[in-house]
Amino acid sequence: MKYEEVFCDIEKPLNLKTAQIESSRCYYCYDAPCITACPTGIDIPSFVRKISNGNVKGAALDILSANVMGGTCARACPVETLCQEACVREKSEKKPVAIGQLQRFATDEYFKTGEQAFTRAPTNGIKIAVVGAGPAGLSCAHHLARLGYDITIFESRAKAGGLNEFGLAPYKLTNEFAQQEVNYILSIGGITIEYGKSLGKEITLDDLRGKFSAVFLGVGLGGNNSLGIPGEESKMVIDATRMIEKIRQTKDLSKIPVPKNVIVIGGGNTSVDIAIQMKKLGSEFVTIAYRRGRTEMGATHHEQELALTHGVQLLNWVKPVKIEADSMQFEYTQVESGKLLGTGKMITLKAEAIYKAIGQTLVSSEKVSLKNGKISVNEKFETSLSGVYAGGDCTGVGEDLTVTAVQHGKLAARSIHEKLGARKHG
Repeated sequence: MKYEEVFCDIEKPLNLKTAQIESSRCYYCYDAPCITACPTGIDIPSFVRKISNGNVKGAALDILSANVMGGTCARACPVETLCQEACVREKSEKKPVAIGQLQRFATDEYFKTGEQAFTRAPTNGIKIAVVGAGPAGLSCAHHLARLGYDITIFESRAKAGGLNEFGLAPYKLTNEFAQQEVNYILSIGGITIEYGKSLGKEITLDDLRGKFSAVFLGVGLGGNNSLGIPGEESKMVIDATRMIEKIRQTKDLSKIPVPKNVIVIGGGNTSVDIAIQMKKLGSEFVTIAYRRGRTEMGATHHEQELALTHGVQLLNWVKPVKIEADSMQFEYTQVESGKLLGTGKMITLKAEAIYKAIGQTLVSSEKVSLKNGKISVNEKFETSLSGVYAGGDCTGVGEDLTVTAVQHGKLAARSIHEKLGARKHG
């Protein structure tokens, strides 16, 4: 098996000719709904028009100025429920402008030049700590570095990138793109990363608050929810995020065991990611089992169709009951009076591997206040502790997406600058 072909781009990237043809379909709306639908507020009509005019560099600068991880978001964002869903052509023709593909084209072409779009201001001597080198942390660090702050990122892993590096399917981010983007962000200067440093272990908030003028928490969600059923302790039950990480970080994929029968529990995009990956690796029967219907699944319609195209079976209206030596039992469900109830009818599926994709939990928050199990922040992304900010999945603000985390980091950086800049000049 040629794994580089198995995990290649699902959609062929655009070239200049096809990008210009596609960009010509845009109406360049004055009050463009696609901008509002983008969590980072990219001026989409502006960058699309520039592609149409051959100004690819200008298009990339439009994108990166609003979203420094515009390259990853072009690949991994559920554009079909964000910018492209809001596209006027989607409303009238059911065929939106391919904004995601155009965004990827512009950023990819710009990165090939090796240029740096941003200039770092002279250092102001103020030190900021960022915990977590994922999308939120890197975005916050980059924006503060541009303003002249000296940033130290504390990362628990041996590599930066967060879920972009460890949690997204390899067919979404090919050719080590996550690390290319990290290197681009760090190349602005003023950002140092210390690896192997976990909050609550090697570092504490008390220590960071004593050494730095502000702290940003972009710790993500490191824990995984439990099924709470008999047999869950079986060795064949694995967290989907852990398996995706293993696939992403394994150089020789032929060394990964490929079970014949696979069950994935959950209805989100992560469940689709791991299901498709196992099919690509060679698993014969892969089933996504979800307790409600397809319309209630967290995975977008596009992702669901992608799974079906790859031969994944979607089994809806079933809930896990128990796990046995080589199988898993489910009970069919139905909704009565607004409540999800079991019907008493059972089904058993064979399994050599069961992957849980039923959501993640916050592992460590130390002394900050929580809300619904996640870090509580105000509109400026301040936590309950003075000088401590947070953003991304760990806060529960908005959807758990790379683009949302990037925006949180950007807005938190502005809040930090607003406070520290005023203190410096006050």
